[in-house]
Amino acid sequence: MAGKVKGSVDFDEQFLTCPVCMLHFRDPKVLPCLHTFCKECLQRWTTKQQQPLECPTCRTQVSLPDQGVDGLRGNFYVNSLLDFAAAKKGAQPGVACHVCEGGQDGVKSWCADCAVLLCESCAKMHCRIPALNDHKIVPQEAMKTKNDMEKFRRKKHCSKHRNQELTFYCKSCETLICTACTVIDHRPGKDHNTVEISPVAQTKKESLESLMEQLTPRLKGIHEALEEIDKEKAKLPISREKATDEATTYFRHLVDIVKIQEAETLAQIDTTCQKITKSLDTQKSELEFDETGMKNAYEFCKQAVEHGSDVHIVEVEGQVQKRVEDLLAKRTDMTPRLGEVDFVKNTNVTDFEKQLTKLVGVVAKRMVDVSKCTVVVKPAVVGFDNVCLLNTNDKNGQPCHVRCEDITANLKDSLGKLVQSQLEQTGEGTWEISYMPHDIGKYVLEVTVKSQHLAGSPVGITVQSRNTPVLAIGRARKVNKPVGVVVDKDGNIAVVGQGNKRVWVFDVDKGHFLKSFSVEGEGSFDIDVDSNGRFLVTSWGGSCGIRCYSQEGKLLNTFKPSCMTCPYGVAVLEDGRIIVADKYQKSCLLLQHDGSLIREVGKRLFQEPWFIAVDESRDLFYVTDNSAHVVSAFDLTGNHKFTFGKQGQNDGEFQSPSGIALDQSGNIIVLNRDDGRLQVFGPDGTFKQKIATIQGGESYGITMTPDGCIAVARLYRHCVEKYRYS
Repeated sequence: MAGKVKGSVDFDEQFLTCPVCMLHFRDPKVLPCLHTFCKECLQRWTTKQQQPLECPTCRTQVSLPDQGVDGLRGNFYVNSLLDFAAAKKGAQPGVACHVCEGGQDGVKSWCADCAVLLCESCAKMHCRIPALNDHKIVPQEAMKTKNDMEKFRRKKHCSKHRNQELTFYCKSCETLICTACTVIDHRPGKDHNTVEISPVAQTKKESLESLMEQLTPRLKGIHEALEEIDKEKAKLPISREKATDEATTYFRHLVDIVKIQEAETLAQIDTTCQKITKSLDTQKSELEFDETGMKNAYEFCKQAVEHGSDVHIVEVEGQVQKRVEDLLAKRTDMTPRLGEVDFVKNTNVTDFEKQLTKLVGVVAKRMVDVSKCTVVVKPAVVGFDNVCLLNTNDKNGQPCHVRCEDITANLKDSLGKLVQSQLEQTGEGTWEISYMPHDIGKYVLEVTVKSQHLAGSPVGITVQSRNTPVLAIGRARKVNKPVGVVVDKDGNIAVVGQGNKRVWVFDVDKGHFLKSFSVEGEGSFDIDVDSNGRFLVTSWGGSCGIRCYSQEGKLLNTFKPSCMTCPYGVAVLEDGRIIVADKYQKSCLLLQHDGSLIREVGKRLFQEPWFIAVDESRDLFYVTDNSAHVVSAFDLTGNHKFTFGKQGQNDGEFQSPSGIALDQSGNIIVLNRDDGRLQVFGPDGTFKQKIATIQGGESYGITMTPDGCIAVARLYRHCVEKYRYS
């Protein structure tokens, strides 16, 4: 509510108005949220709601005391203002006495205790009454010249002793009392600590002043925020006009480009039509010329047959035959060389419309706070596309839009030479700074937003070699001798630990542990996931077989056909069929989803089959042969298609190949267990490149991760390492 400062004769009428009934307050009561309403208005309001109630002004939930509205405290300051307003009005001519309703033109006074206007006679009578002789009477002249409201403040009397003013305070009971109460109900002693009200009021006043001090900076902040909001609102029409002009210019430019393309396309249509017409005319002329020659020969033959003598026929037959043979031997193109002109739409209108909507966007721009912006450095590997993530935020840490031209990102190598980088927005307030370093070492990235350096900028980046993993997973969890590794249905990394007979599942981005479960069997080896997200784990030894586990790790089934002796690698097809490499059988077994044998594949072609990778789009699966140092390819009906590789240390050669995986293009990625070379081959087995050489210890299963890396099971390092792949 609006109002003027204490001590002002004139004040805002709204301050005395109840926000419910819009009239002057009548017995004003204060809710716990400090909003004031008429007692009668609150009583009507409470009948319409259930506890807890909502304040009609701020909607704060409030609870009434046991006495209901009557138990709420009155707003004595508002009462004093109302009394002051009434007294001021009473000082004017024509106002009647509140007691006798007369004396409109006479001198009047105001009783501050009774809050009534009295004529001269009633004022004298008022003072003669013993119970009222201590009331404070304010004369008319004082009402006219009064510059504050101190004398209009009502006295509050004891509810038990109506004629007694509240002048004491019982600290034990935390209640105001009168003089009589100090003798009867609140006699000083061990149960009651009675003191005069003045020092208590002074303490309470200091407490209120302290609260005011606490509120002052917040009020100042809100006031400044409101001013900022008004400033932003004032700038909105300007920014709207600017954005409208930019959008209009942009789309007009697009329209101009489309119109130019339209004119060029129509010109191409005309040119193409002219070219076709010319070509067809030429072809027509050639055919008409040939037709004339053939008609002439035909007529000559006809005339000779119908009208020539024997001598004539004998003489011309040889000449005619040669002519006809020449005409028939001529290879005449009788199919129209060019057909109709066609308008080729490389992009249909719907797709173009979708692309067009991505070209532009409209955002409610918030002011960026450079101190809240951050740069996240991703592991960097030489020779690969690497990224750093930039987040532009407002003062509350929320993502906010920044123009690309307001951001600079300069990357320098160890010699201070600029390295080419590219800034691309991936979302509101999110950016990728991409670059490809050509040397290992220390790099420095300087990032500014609106010409201000980000906190922590310049940022140091360590570019590592291809042979350095970007992340090691599971070492802290003591994954003992990991062998097989796969990406599960949720995109997480699942690895089977041979040493502790468990399957471990980790987050692929940070390597955070998610869950684990134990598996049966003596020598756990490989793992794969079916289309339902269930895990299939192979194990060799006395209890060899393929065991199927739920996503939670519950054993669902065990597959062990009679022909299975030592299962190593395993792969599950989309339809649920299973391919398993059997080391002792020296073959692969194609099984039904229930584990029954369909056929044996590659008998007498393997020495020691290990891991399997399936490319169902090409109807192929690939098997690493660890002892033969080759990879063999078969179709899904069991036919051997080809074998590639041989033992050696050169590109395309193998030293005990183990893990195998496929990328999205069908390229084959093969890991050498012995020397750690990670090589890439085309779908036909042609060598393409070496990715990395993994150092230290044997490496077994590999798999492609959703973020474009290769996860490698490191047997004696007891972890899964991720390597960059392109």
